[in-house]
Amino acid sequence: MKDIVVIGAGKIGSTIARMLAHSGDYRVTVADRSDEQLAAIERHDAVSTAVVDIADAAAMKALLTGKFAVLSAAPYHLTVAIAEAAAAAGVHYLDLTEDVESTRQVKRIAENAKTAFIPQCGLAPGFISIVANDLASRFDSLESVRMRVGALPQYPSNALNYNLTWSTDGVINEYIEPCEAIVEGALIEVPALEEREEFSLDGVTYEAFNTSGGLGTLCETLKGKVRTLNYRTIRYPGHAAIMKALLNDLGLRHRREVLKDIFENALPTTTQDVVIIFVTVSGRKGGRLIQETYANKVYSAPVAGALHSAIQITTAGSICAVLDMLADGSLRAEGFVRQEEIALDAFLANRFGHYYAQENHGARAA
Repeated sequence: MKDIVVIGAGKIGSTIARMLAHSGDYRVTVADRSDEQLAAIERHDAVSTAVVDIADAAAMKALLTGKFAVLSAAPYHLTVAIAEAAAAAGVHYLDLTEDVESTRQVKRIAENAKTAFIPQCGLAPGFISIVANDLASRFDSLESVRMRVGALPQYPSNALNYNLTWSTDGVINEYIEPCEAIVEGALIEVPALEEREEFSLDGVTYEAFNTSGGLGTLCETLKGKVRTLNYRTIRYPGHAAIMKALLNDLGLRHRREVLKDIFENALPTTTQDVVIIFVTVSGRKGGRLIQETYANKVYSAPVAGALHSAIQITTAGSICAVLDMLADGSLRAEGFVRQEEIALDAFLANRFGHYYAQENHGARAA
C-alpha cells in the first residue's frame, strides 16, 4: 500500500481517488479547501480527507511528508505551489495541467529534485503525446504530426453544442492563451481559436481549432525533426464562431470570472459524453511518403460500479496509469519526466491505461 495525496476534490480528483482506492494498492488522502467538496467524496476504507489551503506552504509540506506521491487535480494556477510543496517534502509529483507556463516552472523545480516530476498526465496533454510519439517513432523521417482531441456531449442541445465536462477554468484558459506549434520547421506561437478546419469521423462532422497546452512538451522533443506539429481541440461545428464572439467582440477574454460564471450557470454538466482522440502522422519509411492514423472514441461507462463520464475516465485513468508505472519501477523516478517517455504499449497494458483499450468501446457506446 502506497500513500498518495490527491489535491482537488472536484470531478476529476474524486474519480482519481475512487480508482486508486478500489485498486487495493493505494491509501488516498484527498485534500481541498472546501468542506463541501470533501463531504461529497465517496466513503471508502482507503480514502481520507483533509482541509488544506494550498497557499500555506508549511501545511502543505506537513500533509505531503512521508507520502509516496502527490497528484494535482487542482486548477492550473495552483500548479506551481503544489510542485514546490512536493519538492520541499521530497515526494513524487504528477499533475493534469494544460498551462504552458506552469509546466515550464515545474520543469525548473524538478532540476534539483531527487523524486520524479511528471506534469501533464491527463488526456491532452498526456495520453495524446504518448500516442503521437509512438506513431512518430515508426518513421525514418517526419513530415507532420497533427493531434486532435475533444470531449463532447453525445447529445448536444444548445447553440454552443457543448456541455461542461471538466474544469471551466481549464477550458477558458486553453481558449485564450497562445498555442505552441511547429510551422515549416520553426517553433512558433499561434493564436487560440484560429486555423479552424472541418473533418468527419464515423459519419459525424466536427470542427477543430487551435487551443493552448495540448502539445505538452512535444514541441521541444520534436523540434528540428518535423516540419509541421500542431494540436487542435475538436468541437461540433459552430462552437468556435460563438466563442470568438464572446471572447473578442464582447471582451470576455479580459473578464474570465464573468465568462466562468456564465458557463457554469448556463451550460449543464453531463455524464453522457464522448472523448475523441485523432492523431495523424506522416513521414517517410524506406523512401516512401506514408501516413498513419490513430482514431479512438471513449464513452462514459461504469467504474467500480458507478457511472463516470468519458472525460473523467480518460483523465483520471491516465494519471493513475502513470502513477502505477512509477510505483512499479517502469518509469524514471527522478527529475523531469515527459509524457512521450512513456511507451504506448506499456501504458495500454496497465490496468488504468486499459480504459483506453479500443476493443471495449462498442459495448460502452451501446
